[in-house]
Amino acid sequence: MALRPPVIVERAVARTFLALPPVVLRRIVGPPRRSPEGLELDLEAQALLRLMAITGARAMHDGGVERARRRLDREGSTLDPRGFADVETRDLVVPCPAGPRAARAYRPAASRGVAPSPALVFFHGGGFTLGSLRSHDGICRALASKAGVVVIAVDYRLAPEHPFPAAVEDAVEATRWVLDNAASLGVDPSAVAVGGDSAGGTLATVAAQMLRDAPRRPAFQLLMYPATDATRRQASHRHFAEGLMLASSTIDWFLANYFPSPSMTTDPRASPLFAHDVSGLPPALVLTAGFDPLRDEGKAYADRMRAAGVDVEYVCSEGSVHGFMNMAGVLYEPARMLALAADRLARALTVQRAIASAA
Repeated sequence: MALRPPVIVERAVARTFLALPPVVLRRIVGPPRRSPEGLELDLEAQALLRLMAITGARAMHDGGVERARRRLDREGSTLDPRGFADVETRDLVVPCPAGPRAARAYRPAASRGVAPSPALVFFHGGGFTLGSLRSHDGICRALASKAGVVVIAVDYRLAPEHPFPAAVEDAVEATRWVLDNAASLGVDPSAVAVGGDSAGGTLATVAAQMLRDAPRRPAFQLLMYPATDATRRQASHRHFAEGLMLASSTIDWFLANYFPSPSMTTDPRASPLFAHDVSGLPPALVLTAGFDPLRDEGKAYADRMRAAGVDVEYVCSEGSVHGFMNMAGVLYEPARMLALAADRLARALTVQRAIASAA
């Protein structure tokens, strides 16, 4: 996808600023920011936050739903990974009970002519209110290319037009559809993962839970800073409420749009951490950011799955902020996390294919 001129300029400005010598950046941004546990915010992340403040960046939810959606579609591509010319895309239509949903398949050169291929069903973030196929195009291309898998991104329904549980219903049915129609998609049904970032991580988590006992089910979970507890009771919500990428006021706005009633926040489809039983779920990689309100609930869900016997790898990018995958085109640590995610995805699906072949 070609970058629009304003995005090109913003990306160039960010790259130029972040390329300043560390000693210069430190003088500009001030002393290191530390968490209550003693974690230090990465200098690049702190510099990016300072640049946003200098340029007058608005809160994610300022201006109402439509403006916020346009802003995320534009800003999502400002710092995202680029340059994956080996990936071809094909637009799809996924039938769901409430009506068809748009989707996009990303097929890397490594998987062409090698059918069936492993796949990832991907759900974008955006607080169930924002985000689209466009906002996370770079992440999907990068995962497809680096992991050598087909990525199928789903444009699920958004709140407030479609409140909870509309997004969940779309995520579950889209994942089921990919699994049931794997042959026509050139995909191996034994090696289909679910994944997503933030709200998309929630949807991937719930899809894995709800399809756990289905004849065909996901083989792996790629959960990037997932929201797993909408009650926000974990300490990280208090520690990182302001001054970082995801403010408490923005989370308030997301939840008000998504839930018709506050009582719904404990529904396991909204808060996967509240699920009665998480045993028997597919293996998972759970990534969190050290300076993210969602950090502790992501870790809590990883711990809960591990205690139930699920094979879980938990990695906290200690100096990062929420949404770091969208910054992997410019910042070093997010790029490292993206490479790790692609590696674990490729390995896990290779193992699942071997197991299925031997069965």
